[in-house]
Amino acid sequence: MVHPARPTDSDETGSVARDRGQRWAALGLLGMTAAGAAALALALTPSRGASASPDDPRAHLVRAREPTDHHGFYRTALRDGPSVTRACLDCHPDAATEVMHSQHFSWLGEAARVPGTGTAHSVPVRIGKKNLINNYCLSIESNWPKCTSCHAGYGWKDASFDFTEPTHVDCLVCHDRSGTYRKGEAGLPPSDLNLRVAAESVGRPGRDNCGSCHFAGGGGDAVKHGDLDGTLAHPPERIDVHMGRANLACVDCHRTEKHRIAGESMSVSTGAGLRIQCTDCHARRPHHDERLNDHTRPLACATCHIPLLALETPTKMAWDWSTAGQDVPGAEPHEYLKAKGSFRYASRVVPEYYWYNGRAERYLKGDPVDAARGVDINHPLGSIRDPNAQIWPFKVHRGKQPYDTRLGHLLVPHTYGPGGYWEHFDWHLALEQGSKAANLAFSGEYGFVATRMFWPVSHMVAPASQALTCTDCHSENGRLDWAALGYDGDPAFRGGRSRLGLVPKERVP
Repeated sequence: MVHPARPTDSDETGSVARDRGQRWAALGLLGMTAAGAAALALALTPSRGASASPDDPRAHLVRAREPTDHHGFYRTALRDGPSVTRACLDCHPDAATEVMHSQHFSWLGEAARVPGTGTAHSVPVRIGKKNLINNYCLSIESNWPKCTSCHAGYGWKDASFDFTEPTHVDCLVCHDRSGTYRKGEAGLPPSDLNLRVAAESVGRPGRDNCGSCHFAGGGGDAVKHGDLDGTLAHPPERIDVHMGRANLACVDCHRTEKHRIAGESMSVSTGAGLRIQCTDCHARRPHHDERLNDHTRPLACATCHIPLLALETPTKMAWDWSTAGQDVPGAEPHEYLKAKGSFRYASRVVPEYYWYNGRAERYLKGDPVDAARGVDINHPLGSIRDPNAQIWPFKVHRGKQPYDTRLGHLLVPHTYGPGGYWEHFDWHLALEQGSKAANLAFSGEYGFVATRMFWPVSHMVAPASQALTCTDCHSENGRLDWAALGYDGDPAFRGGRSRLGLVPKERVP
């Protein structure tokens, strides 16, 4: 069972902005007995004993190669995307094949048994954005041309797209450095785009390349992730210390071999693939204070070092499709659209916290729906007794979306394009067409069910001076709900899980 974190004000900023001295002064306001306050102070007083292993993250960065100047390389006309790819393959003959075997092109992971309930979970399956339901735009199936405008390929307009054709690979979406390249429906560049300018500029992918899709996931800037938006294209260090102060590109962490990019989104995978970790560059116990290092086993780095998400640009926190189709004069578009229903956005959001061992359950098409309890589209696996689990920060997006009230599973609507819901606003027809395209049975009876989707937070890392400190968690009004996480009270008083015998004690070198 997934427990909700203690409700918090999504606009809370005060506890994050206070300095350490102010936080310790606040102990007097906690309503503790003098003995209790003294015990907490003793438990949390920084230890200045043995120092940690040296933390030298720069030593682990891979030196980027200087890009080759491609001006003058192209002797033939570059009339469309495939003609650019064809020219690239003259010198890089294996590149398209490598890309075609990547998740960025197939939108599918490797075959694996997916944790969850339902008959589809009993055998290995390939899952990804290509065949999964979410609680934002719901599904790409039957809505391909709009969704695939962010595909690393050309021409995916329907289910007949040929994933084996090398010239369907889009090299420019990742390698254009001119800043002029754009993609439209089905991933095709506009006809008025000067592709030669883009092709002659190619180089190592920058944050703007990755962000052209990932910042705008869910249909707009900052909509989906909460920790990925346009502010990361050129951020100050207060937005993200790695990209701002150190000027790291996405591929510095998401390292790539043969066009296979490390990193997996919990929204479209089970977490069994190429994950990246802070410890790829940082020491396992990186702090000079050993008391802080003792937190690195039960806590993810992000829990303390990403105190807030959506720092400047609001992110979508809720989407109710059941209200769509109404004419609401003067409606604020960030609150209501006839085509999509009702929304709720927020900025400077305090994350929710859950145990997470890197794996996740995932709803698959046809899985049963409990309308009374709602549906978790995905949720993190792990518990206080799991030695591989850590407390992680999450954005939790709450939706309300269509399901079959007789057959008891989620449905896929055809929303975009000719004959879609956005033309006629007929839910029955849209669900009939979309579910047919998704190979889902539809009884003709439908309703709307509450859903949740979990997004681990791993970007927008704050400078160390803005990280959480002791009393942000270990206080009467701390942000962690200890009971929901499985603790019998604050572990600063009750003891951590290894001390309580819930997990084996860690051996520290």
